[in-house]
Amino acid sequence: MPRLTDYRLLCFDVYGTLIDWEGGILEALQPILSASGQPFTREHLLTVYQELESNQQRLTPDMPYSQLLSAVHPALAERLGLPTPSEEQSKRFGESIGSWPAFPDTVEALHRLRKHYKLVVLSNVDKASFAKSNAGSLQGFPFDQILTAQEIGSYKPDARNFAYMKKAVQASFGIEPSQILQTAQSQFHDHQPAREAGIKSVWIVRPGATMGNTPDPIFDWRFDTLGAMADALQEGHV
Repeated sequence: MPRLTDYRLLCFDVYGTLIDWEGGILEALQPILSASGQPFTREHLLTVYQELESNQQRLTPDMPYSQLLSAVHPALAERLGLPTPSEEQSKRFGESIGSWPAFPDTVEALHRLRKHYKLVVLSNVDKASFAKSNAGSLQGFPFDQILTAQEIGSYKPDARNFAYMKKAVQASFGIEPSQILQTAQSQFHDHQPAREAGIKSVWIVRPGATMGNTPDPIFDWRFDTLGAMADALQEGHV
């Protein structure tokens, strides 16, 4: 059986895996939610949001993520039966990505994992928004390579994103697909297309997460948190 130490590179999803995008999105929605006074469950809000975001990504694969968030915002309000937000409110929602918090274990775990692997970002985001997140809650962590949907021209789970990543890390580091571990929370955005691309994966479950889940999860390793993965690697258990 292969071990985690057999691999050379971790390819990270960021929002949902390293950063609490569900918490960030819900916080950014508070201005329109609190004004309505209507009760919505967390699961309902996030399920509707993910559906609208995924549809928008398919319709406008070249739209920068912050603008895409702004476009989804009024559609979400309409779906929920809320008043139409102002253009400024939608703009602020799109710009909120830079303030979404990292999970408590993320940064410390990244520093431990970088002792063993190249660490690469493959994110459904634009460069400017990721730069804000990296300078903010990710504390300026020095990833070895940053690949965004903006430069690729499509959003995960599009197969083009994984094909682009494989070529990029081979060119930059001489690393083959068999040496890559897709390390992510979302089954929909990451694990399913990674499997189709011939890449093994580590599922960072983030218990309680709603977005990106599928009925039949696929993975090669599973940990509740990135910190737990770093612990297992350090202790030689996997």
